[in-house]
Amino acid sequence: MKLGARPVALITGGGGVLGLALAAELREAGWEVAAPSKAELDVREEASVGRAVAGLERIDLLVNNAGLRRDALLWKMAGEDWDGVLDTNLKGAWRCARAVLPTMRRQGGGHIVNIGSYTARHGVVGQSAYGAAKAGLLALTQSLAAEGGGDDIRVNAVLPGWMPGPFNADVAAAVSEAVRRQHHLQRFNTPQEAARFIVFLHSMRHTSGQVFQIDSRPGSWT
Repeated sequence: MKLGARPVALITGGGGVLGLALAAELREAGWEVAAPSKAELDVREEASVGRAVAGLERIDLLVNNAGLRRDALLWKMAGEDWDGVLDTNLKGAWRCARAVLPTMRRQGGGHIVNIGSYTARHGVVGQSAYGAAKAGLLALTQSLAAEGGGDDIRVNAVLPGWMPGPFNADVAAAVSEAVRRQHHLQRFNTPQEAARFIVFLHSMRHTSGQVFQIDSRPGSWT
């Protein structure tokens, strides 16, 4: 990618509804955006991550958006499904963060946004793997914020909430409706709203190590 004076963002899971919305929002704001799909960037593969990062001369914003669900009751879950969920949602974010940190340190700062989940803070039946991975991602966010602060590297987590789309298209309509009713506003968040929040969060230069739940379900004090 040839770079001008514009800031540069790398979004994993660029083919998903949030990745597409965020790429559009950033480009409208004047950013250079790399938003590869899974076929172009598989966060489970070290070499794939390395190739994606090597093509960028600078990285101002990394959004760890790639995600995977394999829902099942714990005693029915296959080991490979558990490993796949953790490898994508948690270790994949770790791989990407580790890969961009040398560039961010060299250029004098940067911002990493990890896309979390309500499930990380509120146990959901059948999502032990997904919840564990996303809870780990919140801990990674706060530890990495502490490590990166001296280099002006900010790290935050955003919990955008349930957004209808291919990621949860397999969920029964009754379950989806039950989740909708949990929202005080009785409606789901949208990818466009979440994207606008992430762009705004990037402008908050003194904010790091924080977790933002941005739907209308009851949150947590901790």
